[in-house]
Amino acid sequence: MRQNPARRAALLDGAIEVLAREGSRGLTLRAVDTQAEVPKGTTTNYFANRAELLAQVMTRIQERLTPEESQLADTMSEKPSVELVATLLKQLLGRMRADRSSWLALMELRLEATRRPELHAELARFFSVQLDANISFHLDGGLPGDRTGVILMYLAMTGLIVDDLTVPDLLAPHSVDKLIDELARRAVDMGTGPGAGTGS
Repeated sequence: MRQNPARRAALLDGAIEVLAREGSRGLTLRAVDTQAEVPKGTTTNYFANRAELLAQVMTRIQERLTPEESQLADTMSEKPSVELVATLLKQLLGRMRADRSSWLALMELRLEATRRPELHAELARFFSVQLDANISFHLDGGLPGDRTGVILMYLAMTGLIVDDLTVPDLLAPHSVDKLIDELARRAVDMGTGPGAGTGS
């Protein structure tokens, strides 16, 4: 049973749903069994403890939120431009909206990490790898802008996604697509004007 990858993925998906719905306090191995509709004790057979479960939940969330290779290839077939950067940011928001449970679960992990040093260290590594990968993807793909611009877009999109998925009424008076277009333009302009690259 331990070697059944489909069952392991189902348990991790169950953990994500529990985290998103009930928060970190509601995440128990028994709750995952119930959510995944498996016999009692199944989660214990796959994960030694809650800490191991949480560590693997992060990897599963990354899998769920990573764009399909074919879709990304189609998008990147376009000529590098500010418009392409904006398209990528809009697709990012679209993935978060489509899998709100994964995003909420990740937010719950962020909150729990403020109280658990060992999870904080694991989460910091996780996000560092993601940010470095995003920077490399942007620069290696020949997209306009510099390293600092990519980091600023990451920070701005994180805030936008928080509001969009938790208090959407806040952004209702505004066009999110237009905000993203402007965000991309300003971040890219910052990396191409006089003195560009000094923060790289």
